[in-house]
Amino acid sequence: MRLVILGGSGSGKSTQAQKLCRYFDIPLISTGEVLRSAISGDQPLPEFRSLESDPRTSLSVYASLSELGYHAQPYMQKGDLVPDEMIIELIRIRLRQPDINCDWVLEGYPRTAFQAEELDFLLDDLGQKLDWAIYLQVPEAVMVSRSLGRSLPDDQPEIVQRRVELFYDRTIPILEYYDRRRCLLTINGDQSPEMVQQNILTLLSVP
Repeated sequence: MRLVILGGSGSGKSTQAQKLCRYFDIPLISTGEVLRSAISGDQPLPEFRSLESDPRTSLSVYASLSELGYHAQPYMQKGDLVPDEMIIELIRIRLRQPDINCDWVLEGYPRTAFQAEELDFLLDDLGQKLDWAIYLQVPEAVMVSRSLGRSLPDDQPEIVQRRVELFYDRTIPILEYYDRRRCLLTINGDQSPEMVQQNILTLLSVP
């Protein structure tokens, strides 16, 4: 089972991604968590494999994920999207780490239609295919109030509002991208987490 969780800031992406990972017993790939860990240095992050150890891995301009996090920090502090090339590199490396097999839940990526297309190219290289993109649909007011209710350092009012604006500007085309490929599931995210999870499992045809 390979899933992408889509939604605006405060839509419940992280909660549902974690629930689905526990349900299917598969790893979670969260770009937000990896970037925050890289920036804070709270925990060690997997280093890049060399070309010699894995011929599929392309040489990167970043020596490690922690260096990538350093370069991404200014964008996150302003509430801007981290540049495509940084996030694409992050996902490329993460999907090739030993703890990630053929099944996973991806949260926080893609955030642009270009990134969605790049993910398809990367999965082709890995001999994998995305099963479903799950969109958690919630009203703008709910996104803002939920985000402000969290205690993350980058959840300041002006940053939250900026992220919501970016979501509508750049993320909506992703929904069209996956809808054309007939792999988009839209869920009402303005419900209890348990109800949202049950709706997801029902659409995935899981008993």
